[in-house]
Amino acid sequence: MTILATIVLLGVLIFVHELGHFWAAKSVGVGVERFSIGLGPRIWGFERGGTEYVVAAIPLGGYVKMQGMDDEVMEHLEGGAAEPSSKKQDGDFDSRPIWARAFVISAGVIMNMLFAFVVYTAVAAVWGDQDWATTRVMAVDEGALPTGTEALADIPPGAEIAQVGGVVTESWNDIREALERGPAGWATVVTASPEGRYEILVPEGLGERRALAGALQIWVDAVVGRVEPGTPAAGAAVEPGDRITDVAGVAVTNWAEMVREISARPGERVDLGLLRDGTALVRVVEIETIGSGTDARGRLGVVQLPPETITVRVGAAEAVVTGWAETVAITRLILQFLGDLFTGNVSPRDVGSIGTIAVASGEAAAAGLATFLRFMALFSVNLAILNMLPIPVLDGGHMVFLGIELVRGEKLSVKQRVRWSQVGMWVVLGIMVWALGNDLLRFLGL
Repeated sequence: MTILATIVLLGVLIFVHELGHFWAAKSVGVGVERFSIGLGPRIWGFERGGTEYVVAAIPLGGYVKMQGMDDEVMEHLEGGAAEPSSKKQDGDFDSRPIWARAFVISAGVIMNMLFAFVVYTAVAAVWGDQDWATTRVMAVDEGALPTGTEALADIPPGAEIAQVGGVVTESWNDIREALERGPAGWATVVTASPEGRYEILVPEGLGERRALAGALQIWVDAVVGRVEPGTPAAGAAVEPGDRITDVAGVAVTNWAEMVREISARPGERVDLGLLRDGTALVRVVEIETIGSGTDARGRLGVVQLPPETITVRVGAAEAVVTGWAETVAITRLILQFLGDLFTGNVSPRDVGSIGTIAVASGEAAAAGLATFLRFMALFSVNLAILNMLPIPVLDGGHMVFLGIELVRGEKLSVKQRVRWSQVGMWVVLGIMVWALGNDLLRFLGL
């Protein structure tokens, strides 16, 4: 199942991406010489309408060869080609205006994002929207509260929000909906366990409303969902399902408290209290240090066990809203991860390659069609964002070339583009080797 799921995942998403380039090229009158799924030597294909359609040997990418687009690097990857013709023809890519070339280059990314949106929407329409089953608050980000809502900072950890204004809340989405879409003005937030009443002034603006809803953090137990290989948690034999009860003698009751205590102890050797199948255990852990100086923080290397979810049936319009919201949320999450990776807030060991993709694909497929489709949508967004990185040979690198041309008023020479594309190829290969190395270390449990 893992192999099949990986083939389906990569095949569909590469096809969608390259189809975007293909359609865009045709729409602006650019001839397409080759449509390739995969890289390297051809293993199967046919020709129709002046375009060679190919399935290649290495299923880690794809390529649309456009007429009059000088790209010798990709030609070599495709197994070599004849010398390019110097004769200019109608339908040459390089003869098109900048806006048309930019559209063609970005179309693959656009298709991947549209694919994710359509899949998220379809899953919501067919299977329903997934929502957290709890209304229990883990923490309140006081700094994110808009003016007039500061009273919510007094909600104690563990309290359940029972009502927001006139809305009785039974799930976390009920809370968000009441805060983001309910009437502006004064409203009462009622909590249970313990009981409390908090008067707030719901703002008018959607941005402030979203900030208000985002300031409330959903309760997550300090239970380990996954242990990252090669991390302090793995070295200390922490296992999925373990409940973390204390860090260095400080009791923790939820995930936020655990993260706070771990983050405050970079490089320290501490006792970690666990509860496993009703048995109390203690593990000695040397906390990993992420960052440096005043930005240094500790890392244990565990992933939380998400709260229980429920399925909520939605109509067609709500499914579209859900699809858009999930696409935006996943995009922000991936961009945040890349930013944290660049700043050192996440470990380089967290980057994975085909091995990580295969394992995740197999797990998603085993969980059912809806889960696999949602994972496919997530990976489609990931593929879109990575393709827009400003690295030559990627779509983002070609967009940089166009930006330089727009500023200079003339194109970079073919020799310059090929030279930079070769540099970009080495960068991409370096990233692949790094990611594959992480996968190998995970496989070995290091």
